Amino acid sequence: MGSVERAMALKSELEASLLRLSILATLLIAALGVAFGLFSGSLAILFDGLFSLVDAFITWLMLVVARLVAQESDQKFQYGYWHLEPLVVALKASVLMTLVLFGFLGALQSLQAGGHTPDLGPAIGYAVVVVVICLATWLWMRRQNERLDSALIAVDMKAWAASGVITSALLIAFLAAAAMKDTQFEHLRPLVDPAILAVLSLAILPVPWKDAKLAFRDIFGIVPKALDGHVHQVMDEFIQRHGFSRYESYVTRTGRAKFIEISVLAPPGMPAQTLEHFDELRAEIGEAIGEGGPDRWLTIVFTTDPAEL
Repeated sequence: MGSVERAMALKSELEASLLRLSILATLLIAALGVAFGLFSGSLAILFDGLFSLVDAFITWLMLVVARLVAQESDQKFQYGYWHLEPLVVALKASVLMTLVLFGFLGALQSLQAGGHTPDLGPAIGYAVVVVVICLATWLWMRRQNERLDSALIAVDMKAWAASGVITSALLIAFLAAAAMKDTQFEHLRPLVDPAILAVLSLAILPVPWKDAKLAFRDIFGIVPKALDGHVHQVMDEFIQRHGFSRYESYVTRTGRAKFIEISVLAPPGMPAQTLEHFDELRAEIGEAIGEGGPDRWLTIVFTTDPAEL
């Protein structure tokens, strides 16, 4: 196994370990959420538990994808399994947006019915425990992903951050509802649980929405502007420095993989050079573009035929 394959295998192994940890922690929160939501009668806690349950299932899919991405290409998938990453991210974002929409509509229905007051003791206890779990898991995954730079882990971190924010807001709302008892605001207590669910549903919607936009950009092959601009800058300087006529470049991104194709046109009568010379030119371009490694597919062609561009 070469150094590139070893690096991919190690990265995938670390990704898999982090995602397994995420799945276990998410399943724990899902079980607590469903149990405490039913026990306390809190729609917001029940929503939090269902949110975590869906998240655990999609994270398991991410774990499967992380293992596939680490595998070498085969006859059927000659470019590897990079294309599965944005598909899983898009699926996760779409499912979470659907769940958020149902949560929001359920909250509105409860508000129209006058709301209800959950058992605040168990509700507050649940919120405290889950906030601690979310914060600890997010901090650990952020620290590990600083060296991994994994798109899958980054998406999962966003889910943990969203869960932490949701539960923190639940905790504040439940504490406020408890403080309203035997006060002039006691008539508002039944509205707290559905109101916070409605607000939180709208608050977390941008997170899966942003992930969905990025994922579908990859799925549809939309050119990443930053990468395209960088390649053009590198090649503009290159052809001026070496006396080539012009070039055409094509870039796309699929998950963590970047595909770059460059065709360079030599002017008529340019002296013939050795293959080693063109290898040096390719290495120069690759170094200037940067981010070399198993995630970058770089193809460079030199030609004197304009029709080949």
